[in-house]
Amino acid sequence: MATLTKKRKVADAKFDSNKAHTVAEASKVVKEITTTKFDASVDLAIRLGVDPRKANQMVRGTVTLPHGTGKVLRVLAIVTPDKEAEARAAGADFVGLDEYIEKIKNGWTDVDVIITMPSVMGKVGALGRVLGPRGLMPNPKTGTVTMDIGKAVTDSKGGKIDFKVDKAGIVHTGIGRASFDAQKLTENAMEVLQAIMKLKPSSARGTYVKSVYMSSTMSSGILIDPKTFN
Repeated sequence: MATLTKKRKVADAKFDSNKAHTVAEASKVVKEITTTKFDASVDLAIRLGVDPRKANQMVRGTVTLPHGTGKVLRVLAIVTPDKEAEARAAGADFVGLDEYIEKIKNGWTDVDVIITMPSVMGKVGALGRVLGPRGLMPNPKTGTVTMDIGKAVTDSKGGKIDFKVDKAGIVHTGIGRASFDAQKLTENAMEVLQAIMKLKPSSARGTYVKSVYMSSTMSSGILIDPKTFN
């Protein structure tokens, strides 16, 4: 643990934690202060001036990162037989219907995204207790309940992410990996931040974006000035 603390001190000395950075500056700094031996995830934490308990102040959306997430997602398509070929052609890792409903009932959730179609949602909806807590429940708002199965699979594989403000009013979302160059991190981050700006609820009062921090796994948070992307 002492080694980690030493590394952290050296890393943190490379930037001013009190300074508000531009998105581009933060993207460079996060690469400089990442000390993990593995390819760390780079994330944003965006604190919003909304009350998530009120339905009209819920901030939720989807965005396709221009450079992907850097993570290979395992996609399950729960579809009727006539849609199986389309799902496989688009790159779905698992394709089927009743056999996967049964597997999930028995606790199997070894996937990152589940895509289904409206006619099958009755069966999938019954799996709420298993899928809900893991954030795997398909939803029309995120494009994972659709008749266009091929596009949904391609989008998920290609860097489409969904985000949602939590009970504390914070949106946490990944924007890539430490191995990405700073330009790619900047462009991915801007895509997310611009999407969140567009989703500002009309009922929200006062400052909408209160703070934004960029960090990688186990690194300190780098403060971003909202004026630089607003």
